[in-house]
Amino acid sequence: MRIPNHIGIIPDGNRRWAKKAGMSKEKGYDYGLKPGLELFKLCREFGIKEITYYGFTTDNTKRPAVQIEAFKKACVDAVKMLSREDAELLVIGNHESPIFPEELKPYTIRRRKFGNGGIKVNFLVNYGWHWDLNNLLKSENNDRVSKKNLMNLLCSCDISRIDLIIRWGGRRRLSGFLPVQSVYSDFYVVDDLWPDFKPNHFYDALKWYSKQDITLGG
Repeated sequence: MRIPNHIGIIPDGNRRWAKKAGMSKEKGYDYGLKPGLELFKLCREFGIKEITYYGFTTDNTKRPAVQIEAFKKACVDAVKMLSREDAELLVIGNHESPIFPEELKPYTIRRRKFGNGGIKVNFLVNYGWHWDLNNLLKSENNDRVSKKNLMNLLCSCDISRIDLIIRWGGRRRLSGFLPVQSVYSDFYVVDDLWPDFKPNHFYDALKWYSKQDITLGG
């Protein structure tokens, strides 16, 4: 089986899951924490070198205040859980906004090593594609800048190209997820909601990916 170097995770469906379970929508975010850690351990077991989780977007902050506080807390709790594992964490997002969780700002400065380090984990928090591309769009000399330097203008420049993106919740869209790094990504959709995560979702995605013809446009 061909194993991707870098997997992107869009953990959608927390609110729908909570509503289905008879809870208020904001309760669903807590139930997404355990699946996130379980998936991390599977990725580490399979030798995945890098994994990027979609935490919340700048567009998500249009939601009711109680939901905003709930997913902010879930992001902080997720980092606390990860801090007990062997990993190297980088948080990417608009950390100058008052919406950004104060507890996560130290992780935006440089990649932080937990335990013995190893697998790279990127966590998109208050992330927006327009924010990510802002420096690139403002550059007046793009035609004179090399491809490598153009990449360095991205706010997410420390994140590598993504091989496989897996989205839970049945939606067939990227929702602004790392538009540059995902340009050649294979995209696998799981119809089950994120809190209903099962290891077989991951195994099936890897099996599907291993059958794809990876050409990178060539």
